[in-house]
Amino acid sequence: MNYRLGFIGCGNMAQAIAAGAIKGGVLPADQVIASDPTESHRVLFEGWGCTTSADNAEVIRGAKQIVLAVKPQIFPKVAPQLAELLDDSQVLISIMAGVSSKKIAELLGKPARLIRVMPNTPALVGEGMTGLALCGSAESGDEKLALELFAAVGKVIVVDEPVIDCINAVSGSGPGYVYYFAEAMEKAAAELGLGEHARLLVGQTLLGAAKLMVDSGESPQELRRKVTSPGGTTQEACELLDTKGVMNAIGQAMHAAKRRAEELGA
Repeated sequence: MNYRLGFIGCGNMAQAIAAGAIKGGVLPADQVIASDPTESHRVLFEGWGCTTSADNAEVIRGAKQIVLAVKPQIFPKVAPQLAELLDDSQVLISIMAGVSSKKIAELLGKPARLIRVMPNTPALVGEGMTGLALCGSAESGDEKLALELFAAVGKVIVVDEPVIDCINAVSGSGPGYVYYFAEAMEKAAAELGLGEHARLLVGQTLLGAAKLMVDSGESPQELRRKVTSPGGTTQEACELLDTKGVMNAIGQAMHAAKRRAEELGA
């Protein structure tokens, strides 16, 4: 095996992981091989100095650890070739949402040394949040490279596999909730007459609020209390959100996301 790391699938998340690893000095580009049937997806990897192929077999034969970066519905098509060529010394790193180690073993016809990972799209800008679990027949130490890869594009926590679907509902899908809220704020800002400034006002406000929460270590409740003057504008807005049941709806949405992840895994 000539490569430390391989990617099956060269989409956005695979690109973020590879770019972070190379720029962060986790491993050099000549130690990475990636496969994807779409040539335009391979171009970035080639530009970084990685080896690429349209054939997954080259990655499976050539890499010590392999990132499964295909969509969950594509994996059943990939699994037979993976099962045929994979040996017991190789480690799989799956970033497929909702696909359990049990399901992966079922499709491979055998257990594998598997690390399940739930990253999120802010990894594209080095601010990802990732949950990681050792699964299948993984051995202590198999997770070392995966930890380095995802630490290079954000923060990482190690959990037991059942928690991965919960992380999917929080940080995996979480950026979608934030963008949903941002979309509503931007629309309202435009209606208030802020026009061309709406996106910057909303984006910087969300960025600053998130950074303050992380850096201060204070709870969201306490930070909200500090910005809410009795009888003021923030109180008026938050009370309206409460009457509309927004907080309860957010909780229900996250439970729905977890249920869907479990359905995909089944």
